[in-house]
Amino acid sequence: MSRSSTRGVILSIVLLFSITLISIPSYAEGISVKSIALDETTVMELTNDSDVDINTFRIWLGSDFSFKSFKTEKGWVGEKTPQGVIIFTSSESIKPGESVKFGVKTDKPSSGINWKALDKADKQMGTGKSIASDLPKVVENPSVSGNSENTSSSISSESIFRIVPEKPNVGSTIRVTGEKFGALQEFDFYIDSKKIGSFETDEDGHFMTTMKIPENQKADRADFKILDKNGEEKKISLRVGQIENRIAEDNIPLTIQGIPKFIHRGDFLEIFGTGNPNGAVKMSITGPNGDLTRTITAETDSKGDWKVEPLLVPLDRPFGEYTGVLSDGRNSKTINWTLESDKKIIITPITLKFDQGQTMRFNGTAIPNKAIELILEDPLGKEIVSDIIKIDESGIVSFEFPTTQNTMKGTYTLIATQEKEKEFIYAGIGQLPSIPVNIEFDKLNYKAGDTAIITLSGKASEIISLLIVDPSDKPKGDAISIKLQPDGRGSYTLDLKGYSSGVYTAVISKGSAQSTDIFTVGLQTGSGEIDINTTKIDYHPGDSVLILGDTSSNNLLTVSMIDPDGNEIKTRETFSNKNGKISEDSFRIPSDAKAGTWTIKAKSGSNFDDVKINVLTAVQEGMSVIVEEGQDIPGFGKTINIHVFGAAQTVSMEIVAQDGEIIEELSFPASKTGEINQPWIVPKDTEPGVYTIKVSDALNSAETTYEIQ
Repeated sequence: MSRSSTRGVILSIVLLFSITLISIPSYAEGISVKSIALDETTVMELTNDSDVDINTFRIWLGSDFSFKSFKTEKGWVGEKTPQGVIIFTSSESIKPGESVKFGVKTDKPSSGINWKALDKADKQMGTGKSIASDLPKVVENPSVSGNSENTSSSISSESIFRIVPEKPNVGSTIRVTGEKFGALQEFDFYIDSKKIGSFETDEDGHFMTTMKIPENQKADRADFKILDKNGEEKKISLRVGQIENRIAEDNIPLTIQGIPKFIHRGDFLEIFGTGNPNGAVKMSITGPNGDLTRTITAETDSKGDWKVEPLLVPLDRPFGEYTGVLSDGRNSKTINWTLESDKKIIITPITLKFDQGQTMRFNGTAIPNKAIELILEDPLGKEIVSDIIKIDESGIVSFEFPTTQNTMKGTYTLIATQEKEKEFIYAGIGQLPSIPVNIEFDKLNYKAGDTAIITLSGKASEIISLLIVDPSDKPKGDAISIKLQPDGRGSYTLDLKGYSSGVYTAVISKGSAQSTDIFTVGLQTGSGEIDINTTKIDYHPGDSVLILGDTSSNNLLTVSMIDPDGNEIKTRETFSNKNGKISEDSFRIPSDAKAGTWTIKAKSGSNFDDVKINVLTAVQEGMSVIVEEGQDIPGFGKTINIHVFGAAQTVSMEIVAQDGEIIEELSFPASKTGEINQPWIVPKDTEPGVYTIKVSDALNSAETTYEIQ
């Protein structure tokens, strides 16, 4: 636990014991849980009002939040699972009438913490969601601090910061210093939309830190921004210069990268290279029949670098051998590649760049008569929508996502998975997309001494860094540098000799871009009885399903979702931790789900268990609307997610305040399944209170309420 995290938890615990507050409790079957929050820190108090002892307490957050650290009372042990669930256990149980406190720190202020209490036999004694009340801010005596404004606002009109040097360069280290910010608070530092670090102010609201400008930062004018946890920002605009000590050469070779030897229809290409400085390059491309199919041109800068806008290989491009002749007016170079047809999933966006407010649309083909899972991730790597679609005999795939004028700009990734096939499809909102880094292991579990095969992808020929983190969250050795192939793909064989049994994390990074994957070593199957459950019974299409349970420690399991007709919709291999706890959050009810009783089944060897859930669809209930808290978007603030089911054609939305004032009117087209998943950015001047969200189409209407805090 970091010093700042520890201080935040201890501060809240001290305040909890020294101040009497009215908090919002959560009750369930003889168990009560009260919470008090100060920014990202929450203190939870569990009181056992039942007639049995409590030995285990589990907590988890929504998909847009994560725990950073935690603190327990003496005699209790906490463990955070890879899925983000914290499990507190103790040999000294909470007896009837007794209570215990836990402190946690989240990555941002949470909307509530889900909890579950179990007895010594791991029988559930209570479950619920605890909503914390705010802890009063500690206001210093102005005569002592000399500046009372810092205690009431993280960023004020008097907050200032500066960059040293004032003319930074790409890849250089800069010093950032500022004053009159909120005291003892954590802030994030951005260049445009890219977060490059965080820092904390001292008791006087002053800070001094160092940051490194990424080497992939464009040499142009950029906004340097400081953001607090509420999305408030302070920024300055500076011009970023070229990489230091890079001197133009008189004879720069003519090169081209980004076109692999074998490509497929629908492939996303970023083509770049070098040539004669301050000039231009031209490439003429001929197809299998010898006809000229395309001409590409680009300007070279003062260093001889050139690149073209990202390209999609057309879906109707003929298969066969292609030849490209590249020239910069001084030299020429010939390259060859082959367009193949062995790709099973071919999905492309209708355009590489969508404007804010447009509907993102993806079309293509996949394996006929097989279900396909589609997950759309935003530029921060967060899942914003997912679906499981049944593909008919035509193999045609269609997916869409409506956006608004406030939808975050950047690269969006559509991940398509069908059986053992997986493809990453990129599109941009407000800008052209760029290729992020990705990592995937050939399987989940390995025996000690095995060799793991890691598949990597990113930009052509770039060098990426691989770091392995062991079960105790410590790096296992130094980071490994890997150079990707000209097609942006690569592989690495990881020798697992000397790896002990447990859960490991692989982290792949390039500049500020990062991706992770989990693998296990030495886990077994069928070594203990299984007991699973879900956090609720009733679900709607599009809802995520969190599966929790117990079995023996370090146990491999296969979890399946089965519809009312007995069809296996999704199967995933997972595992229990060293305490035998199961936590799996990768399942989601399909948008076209059939109403009825669905089954979640977990199996390990000859042992198995299942749990029944009810899926309630729009066909049963007419048009319906659900509102959930969304993620915080840097520079914009809080969002809420509006989910509409059973809609037809265009849907009108109204967000209405308690006094009847219409705050905003929106309009979106429904998907083919009658669904809308739409984030709404809460205006910064919105007053706290209960708001009504009304939706209507040509035939039906629905409404719900949501409290904005």
